[in-house]
Amino acid sequence: MITETHKYQRKELQLKSLLEITQAINENQSEAILLNIFKFTCLVHLNIKALILFVAKEGAFENKISHGVKGKIPKLIAASQVVDQQGELSLELEADYSLEQLEYLPVYHKDKMLAILFLRRKDEALELDLDFTKALTNILVVALENKRFARKQLEQEILNREVAIASQVQQMLFPAELPIDKELKAKVTYLPHSMVGGDYYDLIRKSKDEVYFCIADVSGKGIAAALLMSNFQAALRTLLRSDADLEMVVKQLNYTLYENTHGERFITFFLGYFNFKTRELMYVNAGHNPPLLCRDATGEFESLQAGTTILGAFDELPFLEIGKREHLTNFSLHLYTDGLTEAMNPEEEEYGEDRLEAFVTKNMGMDPDDFHRKFLKKIEQFSKNVPLRDDLTLLSLRFQ
Repeated sequence: MITETHKYQRKELQLKSLLEITQAINENQSEAILLNIFKFTCLVHLNIKALILFVAKEGAFENKISHGVKGKIPKLIAASQVVDQQGELSLELEADYSLEQLEYLPVYHKDKMLAILFLRRKDEALELDLDFTKALTNILVVALENKRFARKQLEQEILNREVAIASQVQQMLFPAELPIDKELKAKVTYLPHSMVGGDYYDLIRKSKDEVYFCIADVSGKGIAAALLMSNFQAALRTLLRSDADLEMVVKQLNYTLYENTHGERFITFFLGYFNFKTRELMYVNAGHNPPLLCRDATGEFESLQAGTTILGAFDELPFLEIGKREHLTNFSLHLYTDGLTEAMNPEEEEYGEDRLEAFVTKNMGMDPDDFHRKFLKKIEQFSKNVPLRDDLTLLSLRFQ
């Protein structure tokens, strides 16, 4: 009769335990509250005196509950240290740790070990329903896993919204329209590696006779790079609206960038200026891929390399040279970022500067639209659907 009474009392306590933990889960209580309820339930309603709960987390088991156990307990147990041979569990722990005096219950869900519960009974003479204890632990651990998944999903949704906003902001940095007239025709191909890229190009017609154009590539990618580039564009456009010359513009951009990033981020940058009246081109290349200047008269090209080092690496630029070309008529400029020359094919060969220069030589003086159409076909034939490893930007300017 005593045995039957004990069984009845145990079932009543188990039912109460189950009710408490499921009610907390249904109320969407926090992880800390769920763990506390589980610990309280085990210690009060079940024949458990001490317990340690390790929950699976990214290739390891993390200590979530420790109660009533003396000695050093690991915060993490690597999955490689847990050996499960047909239900016989063994731990390969360092000598400092010892859990040998505790019973263990591996907790599974669909053949995946989600947790390990170590425990010590209050009364060795009394029976502990191991199946119920496993089931109760399983309910808790699955609830924690669901909360973690929901949290990750929410974080991903927030990140996706932030990336979408950053992408919209970045698109606003680029000129809405590029000029197409008898004096200047421009065409751009921009292939971002992801939703938010690190490339930037711009073309600013300051007056009837003056035009500025630039291309840039910020170190790093993602939202931080997009924000940095938006600040850079704002500073550039402010400076170009003033009467500052190229030297002042580049020095001020470098100072602003260094002040904002403390030398931890840098930008490669090319800025050009052309006067339609004097037919003079002036430029500064700040560590960027040298644009190609193509002259119709000679059928030859040259690389525009004069300038300085990358922007943002030093508080003051160590050197600065202003490039100048005079008496320019009927010529083209091709500005590009390193995502173009670093495009890969299945054999892991880069497209490279030699292939680009050969393509430019073969298509000298071509209309920008036709040039870009032909180039896209060429790069697709080369890469054979190998994904880009970086943003690819090609800006072509045709002066007539």
